[in-house]
Amino acid sequence: MSWVLATLLSAFFLGLYDLCTKHSVRANAVTPVLILSTMTGAGVWGVLLLVQAVYPGLLPAGLVTESLTPHQHFLLFLKSLIVASSWIGTYYGLKHLPLSLGAPIRATSPLWTLFGAILILGERPTWLETIGVLTTLASFIGLSFIGSKEGVHFHRNKWVWFLIMGTLFGALSSLFDKYLLGTLKFTVPTVQCWFSIYLVVCFLPMSIGWKLRWWPRNEFQWRWTVPFISLALLVADYLYFSALRQPDALVSLVMSLRRASTLVAFGGGLLFFGELNGWKKLPAVLGILAGIVLTICGRAAH
Repeated sequence: MSWVLATLLSAFFLGLYDLCTKHSVRANAVTPVLILSTMTGAGVWGVLLLVQAVYPGLLPAGLVTESLTPHQHFLLFLKSLIVASSWIGTYYGLKHLPLSLGAPIRATSPLWTLFGAILILGERPTWLETIGVLTTLASFIGLSFIGSKEGVHFHRNKWVWFLIMGTLFGALSSLFDKYLLGTLKFTVPTVQCWFSIYLVVCFLPMSIGWKLRWWPRNEFQWRWTVPFISLALLVADYLYFSALRQPDALVSLVMSLRRASTLVAFGGGLLFFGELNGWKKLPAVLGILAGIVLTICGRAAH
């Protein structure tokens, strides 16, 4: 499979991930959705670990995990804590916000990754990155004006801040991924496997508190999209990493094409959830995507 096709398919499944998440948490308890969807992903990797232990050499190299030291396990547990924080913000934000607003906010993750590289790594943005950042911010402000017509005032709506928090932790996770995969040379299946398993550990105290009613909470309704949240994300990430592994893949184009997931989620939100002001939001959404593409291309040329 070519890296372009793999990237586009990854974007499609990432958009499905957002749609499944919105369908699962809409007017529903969030905590059981988090733990059950996470257990689905951990269960897939648990079966693969069992097959690897019982039948060595049976699995393809792309699904084989490596043995780890206690320190390496701690690093992957730390990644799981970061991802868990991101998902808590994202799931609660998507529960209370229209997906046609939530998906574009989540698409700004590469922008925050750039800010992290500037602040933490001392990097300086190129002129193309600067134009991309300004385009994204201007489009984001435009989207906020449209959202105010639906009663969603970005500056004082706590669910917008929940979603921004989730996006910030997602950007931090991307920076940490670069450290794990690039500097420490972890393999992709090793990272995916153990962080999926440790996510269950991270969400376990929260699920116990929900079950014992330690706080006021909504009742949970089972929906068929709950397990598909994790399955869609597993497929999206595997295709994404598969694209990056190909020697002729252009990283800037891979990252840019993957942002097409926003259009899948945006269109799905309008089609399946009857969200409002679709045509009014579209220019702002396209502006955010254009800004992200410029930022990513500027980063690749740096």
